[in-house]
Amino acid sequence: MSMRSVSEDRLKIGSEQEKPKLFSPQKSSIIGAVIVTLILTYFAIKVAGLQMGILLWIGLLLGYTLFHARFGFTSAFRQLLSVGNSKALRAHMLMLAVACTLFAPILASGIGFFGTNPQGYVFPVGVSVVVGGFIFGIGMQLGSGCASGTLFGIGGGRTASLVTIIGFVIGSVVGAWHWGFWVKEMPHFQAISLATTTGWGYFGAWIVSMIVFAGIAVIAWMIQKKRRPPEVKPLPTAKGWLRIFRGAWPLWIAAIVLAVLNAVTLVFRGHPWGITSAFALWGSQAAQAIGIDVVQWTYWSGAKAEALDQSVFKDSTSMMDFGLILGAFLASTAGGLFSFSKLPWKVVTASLIGGFLMGYGARIAFGCNIGAYFGGIASFSLHGWVWMVFALAGTFLALFLRPLFGLSVPKSDDSFC
Repeated sequence: MSMRSVSEDRLKIGSEQEKPKLFSPQKSSIIGAVIVTLILTYFAIKVAGLQMGILLWIGLLLGYTLFHARFGFTSAFRQLLSVGNSKALRAHMLMLAVACTLFAPILASGIGFFGTNPQGYVFPVGVSVVVGGFIFGIGMQLGSGCASGTLFGIGGGRTASLVTIIGFVIGSVVGAWHWGFWVKEMPHFQAISLATTTGWGYFGAWIVSMIVFAGIAVIAWMIQKKRRPPEVKPLPTAKGWLRIFRGAWPLWIAAIVLAVLNAVTLVFRGHPWGITSAFALWGSQAAQAIGIDVVQWTYWSGAKAEALDQSVFKDSTSMMDFGLILGAFLASTAGGLFSFSKLPWKVVTASLIGGFLMGYGARIAFGCNIGAYFGGIASFSLHGWVWMVFALAGTFLALFLRPLFGLSVPKSDDSFC
């Protein structure tokens, strides 16, 4: 596979293709989604209180934003390594910069709603993060979607995401089963916070983080300038104020909105946005239902064991995941874009394998692209940066594996997460 030839083959993008158009809103689907959202909100509040109802809606806004901008983590890494398009990665740096700016005073003050004491995602750096991040990077390229991408792909009508989520849940359960080995027995350092472990404080950690974000953005821009990748094809969109509801949002807008919503999550939930722990919960509850004693696993020991016997309406991550799918569904149906299609068996296989690798990797690495990468770095945790490096390494390897499953060689117009 020649990375250069891929770039040259795509130089005609934009000149040969018409600008994509939106279809009429799928009104019955929109009405159905609104009804489902209201029902879920009612039960969330009734079972677990107002806090869960609010978190469901925060998740909905996250999914709505992700779909409108097709804000990708998988595609950002793929575009950068395949053809040198760094636009999406630079949007990541903006998102992280805004998130750190908002997280710093929240974490320093410890002020939260509903009696929460906001705590960031700061976890040990060790073999588990290295291995987990690496296989997650492979998995998200084979599954053609990261954790958030899989959920908003389901809401957006992407058939492969339905297959990926199955593998994701299975991998999460196996990862929870092996969690004690990777996290407790394998070599690791203590958790390292740029704010508290170093003695820099949150302001000092913020300054260092801003310098790193700016440096990465500049280097990424220079890579794109040198390689001169073709333009990404435009997404279908409406004009004027209708663009809020029907159409594509600029990446920089989505980056800011996602950062703000993650900060809002921090103060309402007590922790940053996360996704994949819910998959481990769903799968483990199913395993428990068929007689597997998951309580004996190290992952479910202690306080976590209580969650196995509770309703998912009491699990904040589950509620936000449900909201994310609904938000993406509302965004896609508003543009008339929701539609499932048939998949070749090779793509089904890749989606299952990719989902499994992501589920397993996320569990042993303390999270996925959202929990470890976004939430970890925004919380000033070193493990988030380590996760990013090894997820990029896994992505690079996966570029050569994708064709084995009939998946196209990454192109610069591959803008879906």
